[in-house]
Amino acid sequence: MVKKIKKYLLLAVLAIAALVYYFVGGGGAAEEPVTPDDPGVLASPGTDVSSGGALELPVPVSGGRIVKHGAYVTSYNTSTLIPDWVAYELTAEEAEGRRDRDGIEFRMDPDLRGCTQAMREDYSGSGWTKGHLMPAADAAFSSTAMAETFYFTNICPQNEVLNAGDWQYLEKRVRAWAKRYGSVWVVTGPIVGKNRYGTIGERDVVVPDSFYKAVLARRPDGSYSAIAFVMDNDDARYYLKDCLMSVDELEALTGFDFFPALDDKIEERVEGKVKLSDWGIK
Repeated sequence: MVKKIKKYLLLAVLAIAALVYYFVGGGGAAEEPVTPDDPGVLASPGTDVSSGGALELPVPVSGGRIVKHGAYVTSYNTSTLIPDWVAYELTAEEAEGRRDRDGIEFRMDPDLRGCTQAMREDYSGSGWTKGHLMPAADAAFSSTAMAETFYFTNICPQNEVLNAGDWQYLEKRVRAWAKRYGSVWVVTGPIVGKNRYGTIGERDVVVPDSFYKAVLARRPDGSYSAIAFVMDNDDARYYLKDCLMSVDELEALTGFDFFPALDDKIEERVEGKVKLSDWGIK
């Protein structure tokens, strides 16, 4: 009930964010038979199930600086100097991109001039890698879009083993899901938590305790399915089946409202349950 009240109070803000999003900014397992118990079976193909706004956009965070780039939207926190979230839609065609990232440098976001941002010097010698939230590989369909993923409004301090290991594997699975379903809507970001790793650099860039990713897909029958993951920011091993959760559980953990543009009834059903077979996870 509280979530619904919050959504209606902020729906106007979300609609504005959606307008900015569109006008301001420049293979899996075989499908199983659908049953009435499937979490997303609430709409037939062609039914408009959106209450307005882009499906990937969460409810805006108080104090977050919303910036729209060619492939993603970020809510940048000028206190922690890391994003609160990064949201984007990834299509099957975009997931096939093959451009090379060599030679692209990390840099400050030119669309946030006048705001304090992290810089390369903050990461130098810190022991933490510059971890993408929207992976560069998800933007490999365009040289410009890929370069924009190297803005610090898309970057967090991330454990090197996690960055190159299980988190990267999850990113690859997201691209596979985009190819399977035609497109997916993704929201990903850090969880500061207790901030057990402190900060890095002269600007005190916050090192998050963990990272999350929420994914929404539309099945061929027109119904929706969603899944979420959390991995700690360390060098432990994370199997997808052990770190997955429902979107409702992730919302309780982060305090964010994901996929609010879905119709209320569909959002309630889809976010409260995970159907593993939709994601090829056993």
